[in-house]
Order: sequence, then C-alpha cells, then structure tokens
Amino acid sequence: MKSIIVGTAGHIDHGKTALVRALTGVDADRLPEEKRRGITIDIGFADLDLEDVHIGFVDVPGHERFVKNMLAGAHGIDVVALVIAADESVMPQTREHFDICRLLGVSKGVVVLTKKDLVDDELLALARAEAEELVQGSFLAGAPLVAVSSRTGEGIPELKQTLRQLALEVNPRSHDFVTRLPIDRAFTMKGFGAVVTGTLISGQISEGDDLELLPAGSRVRVRGIQVHGSAVKQALAGQRTAINLGGVDATALARGMVLAPPGRVRATQVVDVGVQVLDNSPRALRSRQRVRVHVGAAEVLARVRVLESEGQVPGGGRGLAQLRFEAPIVAALGDRFILRAYSPQTTIGGGVILDPFAARHRARDFPLVRTALADLAGEDKTAQLIRFVTAAGAAGFRREAIAARTAWRDDVIAEAAAQATRRGAVMNIEENLVAGDAFAAVESVVVAEVTGHHKREPLARGLSKEILRERFFAGVGPEVFRAMLAELEKRGAVVTDKEIVRLREHTRELSPEDARARDSLEQIFRAAGVAPPSLGDAFAKAGLNASPAHARRILQLLIDSGALVKVHGEMFFHRTALDELSKRLRAQAAKTTDRAIDVGGFKDLAGISRKYAIPLLEYFDRQRVTRREGERRIVL
Repeated sequence: MKSIIVGTAGHIDHGKTALVRALTGVDADRLPEEKRRGITIDIGFADLDLEDVHIGFVDVPGHERFVKNMLAGAHGIDVVALVIAADESVMPQTREHFDICRLLGVSKGVVVLTKKDLVDDELLALARAEAEELVQGSFLAGAPLVAVSSRTGEGIPELKQTLRQLALEVNPRSHDFVTRLPIDRAFTMKGFGAVVTGTLISGQISEGDDLELLPAGSRVRVRGIQVHGSAVKQALAGQRTAINLGGVDATALARGMVLAPPGRVRATQVVDVGVQVLDNSPRALRSRQRVRVHVGAAEVLARVRVLESEGQVPGGGRGLAQLRFEAPIVAALGDRFILRAYSPQTTIGGGVILDPFAARHRARDFPLVRTALADLAGEDKTAQLIRFVTAAGAAGFRREAIAARTAWRDDVIAEAAAQATRRGAVMNIEENLVAGDAFAAVESVVVAEVTGHHKREPLARGLSKEILRERFFAGVGPEVFRAMLAELEKRGAVVTDKEIVRLREHTRELSPEDARARDSLEQIFRAAGVAPPSLGDAFAKAGLNASPAHARRILQLLIDSGALVKVHGEMFFHRTALDELSKRLRAQAAKTTDRAIDVGGFKDLAGISRKYAIPLLEYFDRQRVTRREGERRIVL
C-alpha cells in the first residue's frame, strides 16, 4: 500500500483540525491546553486508509505565534491541504503557510474551502476566486479545489477521492539516501521508556537497528516501531513513525534531533545555501543579519553572509549566502529550509542547502564560490560529486566525506564516482577521490621540485619524501600522500626509493675530480680492511676536507653503491673486508663442536682491538651471521 504524508496549512480557526477529524475520525488536538482553548498549539497526527493508499495527516497550528511548531511538522510532507475558511477567505497565516510550502518545495496539493455550511453561494464563489488568485502561478495553480463542511460532512467523500488521486500521482520517495528521521516529538511512555516520532524522510528503520542520535552523536537501539499506531518490524520512507529507543534517557531527546545510521551523517555549523526571499519581505536579506533557520524539525539561530556582489538579496530575489549557526545542525545537500526574522518573527524566505560543510569564504573568492555552488544546485549527482572533490584540492575526498555531505547510499556514491572517473574528472587513488586537475597540478609541482633538487644536488640520490610532504602536502594525510606518490610512480613521473623521490632518468654523473675523490676514498677504506680510519681522517687523505658537505655526498655515493657499509655510528667498513671476515669467522666455527666464539677469540681471529670488535660482532648479530648467547656468539 502506498503511503504519503498530507500536511494541513492555513490561518487559525479555519477548520484544519475539524477537517482532519471529519476525514479520519481522529481529533489531532492532543494537549489539554488545546482542548481548553479550542486551538491547535502543537502539531498533531492522524491517518486514513483509502483503498490502495494510506495517508498520514500532519495537522499544524495556524496561529502566528506557533508558526515554528507548524514548521516542525511541515518538513517531509508530500501533499499540502491548503485550508481556507469560506466565511473569512484568505488571511495572513494563509499566505504565510502557503509561502512556506512553496519554499519547502512541496509540489502537489489541494485547496480546501471549509465551513461551506456557513456561507451562501455568493460568498463561496468569492472565497473560491480569492483562493485561485492566491495560488496563481504556483504549484497549486490548477490544483483541485474542494468545498466542504466538516460539521455536516458535505464534500468530504469528494475530498477523500481527490486526496487518493493526488497520492497516486506523488512520485515515490528516492532510494538514493540513507535513513534519516528528524524528530518532531520526544516523550516517555510508561512501560516502554523513551519514544520519538517523526516523518521518515529517507531510508528505512528496522527493529533492532543501531542508530546515531545527532547532533549529540550518541548511539541508540531501536526497541520497537509503530507506524500509524500499529506495531511493525520496519518503517519505510514517507511514513509517520514512532520509535521506542533504548540506550538513551528521554531527557536527552529534543525536537530537532535526527536519527541516522552510525557514522553516515555529521553535524555542522557553517553551510552554503541558495536562498529565495519572498516578494512581500519588508526588507532585503543582508550580511550579518541574525535569522531563525528552520531545517527539518529544528529551529536554530544563525548569522547570514550574502555571497552576492551587491551584498544583499532583495525581496522577490534569489541568491547565494552562507549561514553560520549558533548551534550544530544536521543537514545534507538538497535539504530545504525556511528563514524567519529574528524579531519580529516573520517569514523572510527559504532555500536549499548546497554545501553542508562550507569553508569561510573571502570576498575576493565570491565569483569562484558562486560558480562552484551553481554545480551543486543541479540534479546531476556526478557533477555534484566532482564539485565536492574539486573543492578539496590535492587532499581529495574519502567516500565517507561525500556521504556526510550528501546522505547518499554507498552504491549511489560508487556509481557517481565511477561516472566521474570515466569522464576523466576524478581519480580514485586508494579509495581517495582526487580531481584530475588537482592531481595534474600535484604532478607538476612534484616533478618541478625534484628536478630542481637534482640540479642543486647532482650527487644526491633524490629528494627526501618527508621534505616534499612538509613543503607541499602539509594538509594531506600520510596514507593519501603515499598513495599519490605511488600513482605518480605508476605513471612514470618519478621513482620512489625508500625515503627519497627521484626522476626516473636521474643519474649521478661525476666530474673527473669527483670520480677521483670517490675512488680515492674507496681505496682508503679497502686498504684499511677491518681497522678503518675515522671519517675525518679518511676525508683528509682523499683531499675532501675542504667541504664537509661535499665529502658527505661522495661518501653517500659509496654507501648507495654498496661499497661502504655503516656498521656503527660513524664507523664504516669496506664491503670486501666484511665479506672476508665473515668467511674466516665461519671457517673458524666449522673447526669447533659448538660453533661458538667469544670477544677475545674474535679479536684474535680478526687481529683488531675491542674498539672494532664489539661493533663488528653487533653488526654480524644484526646480519644473522652470529647469535649472541651470554658472553659468546654462536656462528650461524
């Protein structure tokens, strides 16, 4: 059975609650004060089965003092029933509620003229004409208009059939999004504990699910579910849902919170938005203006920064702005919101969330920001993903960051990423999405820097990875940096070797003088055997004492080639000396039954002092030529 949500809208005392009661038999006014005063103060709920359609009604208050309560219930509705009393016709809250429905993107509805029994045909015709004038040029232009009497029941059957037909025409909820339930009521039920209600705007909730309560970030468990008063195992998108929660006290729950899968969406306090200011707004929307923002079931204060060159969005105009909230909210790309003045509390306009985790922009960057936000305002998910990834630059975006901004399901993100990759706009580097242009810029910078290093230090193997990262990738995580270097190497731009990066074609060509110095230094260590000189003495004998830095570079050439081996600290041995000593050590061990040798025996074998013997034995331990056992070594 198809389920939709119908929301009432209209001026106070125009018969919204009486209409819902006439349609469903349920009195949506549940609060004692509502009964006593005869007006709706908070949102109420009822439901109705119409053959193959199930309708959940959200009955909202019409008094101007309770518009914020109306807004808590207005999110997530599929069809609006704009209620206009025939004896009073269009009134201030009729217009404000109608404006709110337009700003929230409601696309279908019916105009209901109530209290038909209180007027004659002439007044009814006048009310009909005023209603048609109100909705002219809007989503309700040409919509069904039904006159009813909730007291006598006249017109109610026709209205039910109209609602059924509208329900059948409503597009099904998209399956592209993860579960989100904005909470519009929270209370304790005896014997059950904490209970929350709301319209499930996307996804599904099943009994036993673990969810996250945002923006608090606490984990809760679904103990039970009711849909339209009946216990069920699972609630689906578009249904009014009551959830019995475990793991949380009712005092920690409040209207405006959101239930979502753990780790999928996050709270934010700075968002970029597209805004529309109402024609009847008394003044333009300006930067630094303090406003009340209604998003989902939440109401949060915020400061505005208009991103237009004029610094304002005039009445009846559209533009881009940044909202900086005074408390965290939960929002995703495409979510709609309403703007109301801080005081007096009147509706200014509304709009749509474009970037839920926006950076604070400089005025000189506004043109680029506007271009970027234009891409996010479309319907193309691939283009939206490309825009988010492009904005991240070299740091790129992991999929969980895309999920937090969009509330898309994993398969939707994967498909958008695949499309972006096929277009050549995005690269997938170890599950990190990087814009193709950003990666090309990274490649250019890395190649230029490594090339420059080779020119400055022709005898060095290459540029240190750590230096490269500190200079150009300080904001990039180490795993992303490693993955990007691996991709550059795969493309042939550079070669990575342990802790250095070099160009593939880089060779250390020596001048005749440097070649002679290298050969001289190697010969000094070769001739020294297992009693090598200190570096200072070796450099002096090789004629390299004039420039210690240059001498070190020549030394590094011999180390890289394997000719010299660092045994301990600044103690270096020629490879041939170590190989020969290792052979002699093993030959000596073969003559013994236990293959053991102590320090004294090793000194005698090598003909060296303890100064060299201990470092050499420790080196052989590391190379698994020997194994230390107490004061002896076992030759392996």
